[in-house]
Amino acid sequence: MGKWLFLTVFIQVLLTFSVMYIMGKRRFAAAKNKQIEMAAFKTMALDNAPEHVIAAGRNFLTQFELPVLFYVAVLMSLQLNLTGWFSVACAGLFVLSRVIHSVIHLGSNDVFKRYKSFVLGAAILLIWWLGMLVQLFVL
Repeated sequence: MGKWLFLTVFIQVLLTFSVMYIMGKRRFAAAKNKQIEMAAFKTMALDNAPEHVIAAGRNFLTQFELPVLFYVAVLMSLQLNLTGWFSVACAGLFVLSRVIHSVIHLGSNDVFKRYKSFVLGAAILLIWWLGMLVQLFVL
């Protein structure tokens, strides 16, 4: 089952690189179209950038927030030999929630839908962490 956990990590990493690519593409296009001055990149003062540029940058940053708890959960699952179906299901569902969150954030940017996908991912992580605790100390 460890290989399936690795697959979820790979998909999350691929998502991060995909968002980074989209962010860069949007920033360069905005600079080319004179929507952002090149001087703004010296200090990354992009507050006056178009909304879609700011959203891509913000989405890239979110790939290093909640997913940190995901990466640690994967490592703990592997280290503690808790790589059963429960961990794999939680990992897969979490990554799916992150993909949905990114699609919404980089697309329609519907705040309510984006929030729901974020909360879903956070809840999955919390359930996973609690499940690991139960497996270690109760079962």
